[in-house]
Amino acid sequence: MSEWRRWRHITKIDPDRPLNREIIEAVSRSGTDAIMVSGTLNVTREKVINTIKAFEKLGIPLVLEPAAPEAVVTEGVDYLFIPTVVNAGDTTWITGAHARWFSQLFVSNTLSRISWDRMIPEGYIVLNPESAVAKLTKSRTDLTIEEVVGYALTADRYLKLPAIYLEYSGAYGDVRLVSRVREILQNSHLIYGGGIDSREKAMAMVKHATIVVGNIIYRDIDKYLETVPP
Repeated sequence: MSEWRRWRHITKIDPDRPLNREIIEAVSRSGTDAIMVSGTLNVTREKVINTIKAFEKLGIPLVLEPAAPEAVVTEGVDYLFIPTVVNAGDTTWITGAHARWFSQLFVSNTLSRISWDRMIPEGYIVLNPESAVAKLTKSRTDLTIEEVVGYALTADRYLKLPAIYLEYSGAYGDVRLVSRVREILQNSHLIYGGGIDSREKAMAMVKHATIVVGNIIYRDIDKYLETVPP
């Protein structure tokens, strides 16, 4: 089994938000399984590089989830988690941005620099209509459980993506939906992100998926630390 499939808790750090030593030290002692550098708006290559440098010496696996081809950095990270938003209304975020990136690599003769075994395609299912990612990708979010399962099966059985990410982005999702999606997966590993700001919410979701915790670390470090499973 790949290392990343054993992770239970991922700490999400937004390159566009200010970092301080208190946050870095909290992550270092938290027991989190990995750090994901990820954001939707105002993410530049420079911000990504600075964020990676802040955490790369902690000895915790580092994941970059790039927002755009221009923000892809391979140095200093263990994995690239590349989202394809399967319920996006704008096809740029299904394959368009990806094709642009690969085209750039081909033209610049730098394809050989990519460690393909460290690249993990993620089938994103965006479910919070108020989130920046939903607005950017024009995702259809008014989905029934059956429709979400349909997207999950498309990613899992048809596309055979290694990971599926249920993205509520700031809102706490439906545990029943997450559980139902987990039950039907055969190939994909399930990741959940959104609204985890307490131990209770973390423990409810981690039964069904690897959880991603982000916003709370900027508001209340003690509550962030409580989200890490024992």
